[in-house]
Amino acid sequence: MDLNSASTVVLQVLTQATSQDTAVLKPAEEQLKQWETQPGFYSVLLNIFTNHSLDVNVRWLAVLYFKNGIDRYWRRVAPHALSEEEKTTLRAGLITNFNEPVNQIATQISVLIAKVARVDCPRQWPELIPTLVESVKVQDDLQQHRALLTFYHVTKTLASKRLAADRKLFYDLTSSIYSFACSLWNHHTDTFLQQICTGDEAAAANSLERTLLSLKVLRKLTVHGFVEPHWNAEVMGFLHAVFERLKQFLECSRSIRAESICRDRLEKTIILFTKVLLDFLDQHPFSFTALIQRSLEFSVSYVFTEAGEGVVFEQFIVQCMNLIKMIVKNYAYKPSKNIEDSSPETLEAHKIKTAFFTYPTLMEICRRLVTHYFLLTKEELTMWEEDPESFTVEETGGDSWKYSLRPCMEVLFIDIFHEYNQTLTPVLLEMVHSLQGSTNVENTNAILIKDAVYNAVGLAAYELFDSVDFDQWFKNQLLAELQVSHDRYKPIRRRVIWLIGQWISVKFKSDLRPVLYEAIRNLLQDRDLVTVLFFLNVCLPVDDFEFRTDQFLPYLESMFTLLFQLLQEVTQCDTKMHVLHVLSCVIERVNMQIRPYVGCLVQYLPLLWKQSEEHNMLRCAILTTLIHLVQGLGADSKNLYPFLLPVIQLSTDVSQPPHVYLLEDGLELWLVTLENSPCLTPELLRIFQNMSALLELSSENLKNCFKIINAYIFLSSSEFLQMYAADLCRSFCELLKDITIEGQVQVLKVVENVLKVNPVLGPQLFQPLLPSVFRGIIDGERYPVVMSTYLGIMGRVLLQNARFFSLLLNQMACELGQELDHILGNMIEMWVDRMDNITQPERRKLSALALLSLLPSLNNVVQDKFCGIINISVEGLNDVMTEDSETGTYKDCMLMSHFEEPKATEDEEPPTEQDKRKKMLALMDPVHTVSLQQFIYEKLKAQQELLGEQGFHALMETVDTEIVAQLQEFLQGF
Repeated sequence: MDLNSASTVVLQVLTQATSQDTAVLKPAEEQLKQWETQPGFYSVLLNIFTNHSLDVNVRWLAVLYFKNGIDRYWRRVAPHALSEEEKTTLRAGLITNFNEPVNQIATQISVLIAKVARVDCPRQWPELIPTLVESVKVQDDLQQHRALLTFYHVTKTLASKRLAADRKLFYDLTSSIYSFACSLWNHHTDTFLQQICTGDEAAAANSLERTLLSLKVLRKLTVHGFVEPHWNAEVMGFLHAVFERLKQFLECSRSIRAESICRDRLEKTIILFTKVLLDFLDQHPFSFTALIQRSLEFSVSYVFTEAGEGVVFEQFIVQCMNLIKMIVKNYAYKPSKNIEDSSPETLEAHKIKTAFFTYPTLMEICRRLVTHYFLLTKEELTMWEEDPESFTVEETGGDSWKYSLRPCMEVLFIDIFHEYNQTLTPVLLEMVHSLQGSTNVENTNAILIKDAVYNAVGLAAYELFDSVDFDQWFKNQLLAELQVSHDRYKPIRRRVIWLIGQWISVKFKSDLRPVLYEAIRNLLQDRDLVTVLFFLNVCLPVDDFEFRTDQFLPYLESMFTLLFQLLQEVTQCDTKMHVLHVLSCVIERVNMQIRPYVGCLVQYLPLLWKQSEEHNMLRCAILTTLIHLVQGLGADSKNLYPFLLPVIQLSTDVSQPPHVYLLEDGLELWLVTLENSPCLTPELLRIFQNMSALLELSSENLKNCFKIINAYIFLSSSEFLQMYAADLCRSFCELLKDITIEGQVQVLKVVENVLKVNPVLGPQLFQPLLPSVFRGIIDGERYPVVMSTYLGIMGRVLLQNARFFSLLLNQMACELGQELDHILGNMIEMWVDRMDNITQPERRKLSALALLSLLPSLNNVVQDKFCGIINISVEGLNDVMTEDSETGTYKDCMLMSHFEEPKATEDEEPPTEQDKRKKMLALMDPVHTVSLQQFIYEKLKAQQELLGEQGFHALMETVDTEIVAQLQEFLQGF
């Protein structure tokens, strides 16, 4: 691409690509895409985005196309890679000057230079760093800032490389520029502080921006540029200076107005200082040992004493708490139980920690956390009143502890209490004892203090196990506080129900559950939304291991009705999800006993599904609820099909965008629907059209897909196989080419189930798969679990469809070019040899029955393998025969003579329709209907009649005498 002639054309097309008119935009984008691989295209783009006289939007687009081109075509091995000559020209052009006037474009240019540096620096681009170092020294403000911005992005990118050779290069780079970076940072920091003192806010804002950028560079160099940074005096000097600079900047904040242009940038810089310390502690815990004392003194002083008043702000408090937490919890600072096994560095760090966290310090931190930070703020109380749903969602499911104050302070409390529980338990218990009895509803501060103390007791529940008699506390005080109905007592009611939720899995007598359920029902009736939602989030009475259905049943109807009413009333997606979660838990726990009460929910869910079209996570919650509903309703779930089946259809259709969110739950719902279906409907059969695409995905959901296929086979094999067997067989053949061993076994188990359900038609439908099974047996498949399944399949064919087995044997003889008898002999020999691979008793009995079915026979191969067949048969007898203690005779324990409804104990799930179908299927299965003892006797008798006494005796002579003795003992009475 000739630069002179092409520039005008490319500029024109870029201009068209910024158009809002799609008729103009689309062709332009297509043309630019074609040019991406043209030599010279990126040189033209460089000329365009560095020409400040052109339209900003056009220049912006040129930068983006250039940046994307680096990702795709800069590396030498990339298809259509840029030539080395063009890359040399581009590298030189990128750092010719740093005078981009538009901030957004300047940032993009810095990022793309860093992308090139990641590939080429320093080997192909040795001049980059020296050029940047010189450019940040210039007096021109704009050039200095742009060079510093680029310096930061390059440093950040190079620091992120993880290969050993790249790490070594970054260490070398750091050692060569660290002194300069420190002096640059100190210079801009001093300049900013001087300008603040003189009141020149505009100049101070510019200097602060440079301070921020130079500190970002130093952060990357300090954290990632040294193997053992504690041996470098400059590094440790910088880190100690961080504390002094932090104090200076915090004091500066007193004099800077909230609306000042400096305020926001100043707070960002203060936070960056703390990030330097946190990152260094995370990457170099032992190098940080020299900073432990100072870090703790600094953080505790500003967060837990008056020193911080008027200067600290929320994010700074969060960072300081994180610093304390990381020091307290750091495994590098915890000695081993056997002190001799601990390193000197660990013991030194532990000594510093122990010396700092004295009783007075710990007591003050604990009291300050509970009585100051844990208190609900005015803003939170206002939000509670005005928008209770949002308040509850934020309280229970807000940001992670790293970024939000309330979760952060609670995690800090938990970690400190866990580490120093012997010291802090008496402190917290003293707070609790001072709050005995109900609190005056007019005393708002006392109510907030009690809320905070109860919060602390809940967070420390596991640590207080031996120190608090929670059952007595619940009966003597907490229950009464739940019954205080005054509006101002809401925080205590909410906190008590949360507190119970924290302790219910720690220490709470089962006998007290009915009293708790009564209290919860009253809260639901009172419509105290925040308290109720707290109950929904953290105190689910059915979401624990000691739940007893009989205790909950008296409250089931009223609580289910009240929860359903709440589901209708709340408006936020998150809240509806929480309510649905509780309803699902209730349905799951009481199972079939929910049936009388779900009518209203069943009618409402279709409306909620329709309303949640744009809220996939809410739809996931609806799917979960439907799963438990179907399980609870059992066969009656067929009444839900008009709503249920379209939901399954949408959720499992990979051509529909929502499947990304809904597929896992949709498959689970599909499966439980089949398991509980009394019969196969045309609509339920039609949904299986989705399966072919699902099998092609080969995702983690494949296991459930196989379960669904098996469920269809058990539900109605004839109809199902008639419609889908051919497609399934094709899909399985493709899957078996590239699938894990576990996946291979799942495919084979489906085939095995088909043969079990339909022994006549099954082998014909899945005939393309059977030769590979046969080959696997005679070749001695090396994976036992696969071999076991192969033998299970072949056992079904041999025992239940001898005609097809004969055809398969002939087919294999032709394919392998071997004698039929030779192949049969190999199969029997391998079967006998690998019998130990079969661990399931049913398959072991099946193998014995299958091989015995070859008798009586005059075939030399069968007679030659007679000893092996008898060995397997006696093994099978040992597996299945049990002795009747009264009569002394043996009987086959696998025999089933009549259908018994599967029964479930109180702790078990009730039997599904599929469980009943499997039971009926077993009544037709030779494994459960044919006595192995009787079968052996009849086959041996027939063989004896065929060969005559002398011939049969000679045949039995080939069998080990011990095996013969066992056989005779089992056949006594015949």
